[in-house]
Amino acid sequence: MRVIITVVERITSEAHIDIPDGLDESAIKQHIIDLYNSGEVLIDLNIFQVDFESISARILPNQSDINSISA
Repeated sequence: MRVIITVVERITSEAHIDIPDGLDESAIKQHIIDLYNSGEVLIDLNIFQVDFESISARILPNQSDINSISA
């Protein structure tokens, strides 16, 4: 018997970055998005927390079981 197990987790990462002074809220958001999209912030991301969301299993019949059912 073969079983496929799926685990869903939510990973929270944390990065400490420097933001230029004098930016308003929308400019700060855009600056962070730009850093993330460019890949510059990825090297600074550290896993901070992992939350378990769900686990499920799907049982797959053996190939021999499938052949005997269809025969």
